[in-house]
Amino acid sequence: MLLSLVLHTYSMRYVLPAAVMMGTAPTYVLAWGAWRLLSAVLPSRFYREVDDRLYTIYQSMVLFFFENYTGVQVIIYGDLPKNKENVIYLSNHQCTVDWIIADMLAIRQNALGHVRYVLKDGLKWLPLYGWYFSQHGGVYVKRSANFNEKEMREKLRAQMKAETPMYLVIFPEGTRYNPEIPKVIADSQSFAEKEGLAILKHVLTPRVKATHVAVDTMKDYLDAVYDVTVAYEGTVDHKGQRKLAPSMTEFLCKECPRVHIFIDRIELKDIPEEQMYMRRWLHERFEIKDKLLIEFYDAKDSKRRNKFPGKSVHSKLSLKKTLPSLLFLGGLTASMLLTESGRKLYVKTWIYGTLIGCLWVSIKP
Repeated sequence: MLLSLVLHTYSMRYVLPAAVMMGTAPTYVLAWGAWRLLSAVLPSRFYREVDDRLYTIYQSMVLFFFENYTGVQVIIYGDLPKNKENVIYLSNHQCTVDWIIADMLAIRQNALGHVRYVLKDGLKWLPLYGWYFSQHGGVYVKRSANFNEKEMREKLRAQMKAETPMYLVIFPEGTRYNPEIPKVIADSQSFAEKEGLAILKHVLTPRVKATHVAVDTMKDYLDAVYDVTVAYEGTVDHKGQRKLAPSMTEFLCKECPRVHIFIDRIELKDIPEEQMYMRRWLHERFEIKDKLLIEFYDAKDSKRRNKFPGKSVHSKLSLKKTLPSLLFLGGLTASMLLTESGRKLYVKTWIYGTLIGCLWVSIKP
């Protein structure tokens, strides 16, 4: 019975972080909504600057749990600049934690508030978050034939017109690489073979549309493209077969000891402009990712496994970057919940904020 209690307690280690992150969402939305109304008569840059600061506060709190609370070691390889830049961030995609990895890199460049995502269209229905991400500069896209190039270009041009700092995160695979769904991997490999492209083992064949639209639209606005490859240590079974990457819940339960991040900073002049050639270039970038991941997971020399080649840095995030945000948002939420009127406002924010958000994203795609 004692063992069962210990195991149950271990599995519940994600409850506190999840409760705080979800629990502070209404408080955050209220603060953001108040600023949105106040800034309506001000130049758009004022709204954007404060919105970025507010987003930094919330995401810093999130990173307290994903880095400081879990104690995960973040190992960085390659050339991550110290200073913030306007960039497109291209990464392999294997789990929900991949979204947090972009935050981990951005906060180390003091650019956390600048992170915007290209998201699957279905995510716009997330309560509170779906609506807010679109307001923060996120772009929702549909796959394949339903992809709306004109709409994406218009949204990006609006961001550039407002001089919005851009840390645009794109996962070109379009869906997660999941070893437990071999059909998706096999279909991806069959498509590559049919198109005369190299067959990839540890990543899916990338789709070029969103990347091409983003680079083409913002080519005079960007400083660089970050090509990012992520590997989670501990995702190989006793037979040497790759396992599913950790979910957010598993990550918060401290089931990932180290995350390895390889960054290659690419100048815009080195990227082909025409979509046909960019498609080939993007696939070549994913061939490089695949080779890195083959080295990480499958190297014959066991000493070379569980790491990328080249020099690395163990990058530890200071509590000063995250703890103040946790205390601020946690304290603000607690003070609201201590009063009856505050509790009513809190509940109404969840309900009406979700309804208004769903209505908004259904009218304004």
